Amino acid sequence: MDRATVVSGIFYPKDQDELITQIKGYMSKPDGNVVSALGVILPHAGYLYSGRVAVETLQKVAGAKKIIILGPNHTGSGKPFAVWPNGLWHTPLGDAIVDTELVEKIVSKGELIEPDISAHLKEHSIEVQLPLLQYLYKDFKIAPIACGAQSFDLCLKAGRQIYEALKNEREKVLIVLSTDFTHYEPETSARKKDLELLERIVSLDERGLFDTFVRQNGSMCGIFAAIVFLHALKLLGARKASCVRYMTSGDVSGDFSSVVGYAGVVVH
Repeated sequence: MDRATVVSGIFYPKDQDELITQIKGYMSKPDGNVVSALGVILPHAGYLYSGRVAVETLQKVAGAKKIIILGPNHTGSGKPFAVWPNGLWHTPLGDAIVDTELVEKIVSKGELIEPDISAHLKEHSIEVQLPLLQYLYKDFKIAPIACGAQSFDLCLKAGRQIYEALKNEREKVLIVLSTDFTHYEPETSARKKDLELLERIVSLDERGLFDTFVRQNGSMCGIFAAIVFLHALKLLGARKASCVRYMTSGDVSGDFSSVVGYAGVVVH
């Protein structure tokens, strides 16, 4: 089954030329320092607010022919860990092909990540990454996985399911985590909370990340997807991570009374 766009014209332009112009406007001058990474963390707000963070992060990383995209399930619909099984995801820049072989391999390695389209039909967190990936990386296939609110232990098991699918994979696979950070707090408190969360992320400490989130009574929307992401990457051999850029919506709007935090992170 194919998936139509849900937030084109809202989170990003639906006109192809306008979309390309906007993406180009967020690109930094190439410095030649492009690395091979296991994973990246990207924000998923409207491009006006988070596009620069996402584009500058992707510019630091070499592309891959296979990309797993993990995102939160804001709608609450569908399976707890839902992977879109086949077909195409349409965007203004063309069609992203679902990697049916990779999806089937992930599903075969456990019971948590299951085929389900209903979790994705109105969800934006994965869709907004696709035009950016298409423009910067061109030719690839995707395995989109929406992660609902779950326990820490179940997230670890889902991360292991992805690892089991990839541990003998010969072709490079990039795992993308789509998440925003603290939501709708004053700039000072949001930034403080987010820097604490980022400290745990760059330390590849999924337990510490979750405990910090709970202690903060946090609002990082992709916290459960982040646990899956970090655990899978650590099992795959990740040893370090770095934050490329952090900013808040206030840096764009000028309104620092209630902001959302955005971070771009590369995991090696």
